[in-house]
Amino acid sequence: MSRRSHSIWFGGFAAAMTALAAMPLTAAPACGQTLESALMQAYQNNPSLNSQRAATRAIDEGVPQALSGYRPKVAITGVGGEQTSSTTSKSVSTCVGIYCTLAGYNAPASVGATITQTLFNGFQTANRTRQAESAVLAARGTLRLTEQTVLLNAATAYMNLLRDTAILDLQRRNVEVLQEQLRQTRDRFNVGEVTRTDVAQAESSLAAGRSQVLLAEANYTASVATYRQVIGSEPGKLSPASPVDRFSPHSLPGAIAVSSANNPAVTTAQYNLDVALEAVKVAEGAIYPTVTVQGSYTQNWLSTQSLATMNAYNASVLGTLSVPIYQGGAEYSLIRQAKETLGQKRLDLDSARDQIRQNVVQAWGQLDAAKANINATQAQVQASEIALNGIREEARVGQRTTFDVLTAQQTLVNARVALVTAQHDRVVASYTLLSAVGRLSPEVLGLRVPVYDATVHYKQVRDSWAGVRNPDGR
Repeated sequence: MSRRSHSIWFGGFAAAMTALAAMPLTAAPACGQTLESALMQAYQNNPSLNSQRAATRAIDEGVPQALSGYRPKVAITGVGGEQTSSTTSKSVSTCVGIYCTLAGYNAPASVGATITQTLFNGFQTANRTRQAESAVLAARGTLRLTEQTVLLNAATAYMNLLRDTAILDLQRRNVEVLQEQLRQTRDRFNVGEVTRTDVAQAESSLAAGRSQVLLAEANYTASVATYRQVIGSEPGKLSPASPVDRFSPHSLPGAIAVSSANNPAVTTAQYNLDVALEAVKVAEGAIYPTVTVQGSYTQNWLSTQSLATMNAYNASVLGTLSVPIYQGGAEYSLIRQAKETLGQKRLDLDSARDQIRQNVVQAWGQLDAAKANINATQAQVQASEIALNGIREEARVGQRTTFDVLTAQQTLVNARVALVTAQHDRVVASYTLLSAVGRLSPEVLGLRVPVYDATVHYKQVRDSWAGVRNPDGR
């Protein structure tokens, strides 16, 4: 093959390879949808997060339900209707029986009111109130955990789509280069400069490249679907994202210490332990005496018992002391059951702490590995570019074969894919560590979005005595 033929063939091939080598690492424009905006949308629109907020508001209602034990219970009754009555009586006088029948029709009516106030019930009301308040705090911890999960899933979905978009673009460009190379190889084969083996090698590389495109397209489609499910909107043009290492502790011991205090999984387990402790006290209250006072007033017009009664009233204030002696043993079983649940919650707290510690150590190691992997893949890309350029120049003068060029080209593509993946892993690992230490929140990230405050609804309903409308008007 002449040097001029080599120059003609590699002229078009070099142009295509230059375009591939100059391609940016992330297929994103200078401006477009950002990771911050995606996190804001997920925070506002994610149905799982909104569902947990509703569940938290429902648990808030447990406090006024418990406080109702301190409040009086008032009932008003009314009775009215019509009746007929007939009564025959016998009186005996000097051995002579006299029968007398009293019959008539009347419309009796009565109204009454009863007020009952519990004075003492074995401290059950106080313990139920503390139990409900602990349940509210546990629900808020669960809500924080859900927020972290949603934000982490949103960041992961964003970075997955960004990565798969870049890989798909890389594979498509690679196919364009392989198509040009196959065309040039066939032209050279037709003029007898290369053998059928060279053509087969080019065809094989093109087929493998097209297979990689199909795989990249499938991954891209799956990432789009996940993005839509987590964030709640169709993706636009995604901009590159940055790690959030600045919000995480700077040492592993510091990260472990922060996670033990701030991770919502740990705080939720602590409050669940408090709930179980109060449940034991509530169960024990069932074996204590109960003291109640009841006031009632009833006004009657006519009577259902006597036609002679025209008007009557009854008023009373009565105190009741009830001392349980034996109720079949169920109350003692409930106490033992509550104590076993308390022991379980203590073990759950220890398990949560161990799990969070493991998550922090694992996330820290993944972040360190991702940082090192970026440096390694960047060096790999640079070396692959230099090697490809050198092999291309050697092929111009006939010192390298088509197979050598194909191999170097595929090595460069693989290196760029590895670099894109490493950059993805770097960002995701930083968010994972931030979530593990319990700091993945809109306030820490500085998201420009109204932060949901769970205390607002709690304050609105805590001291509510009556009403069926929710604070939002429903």
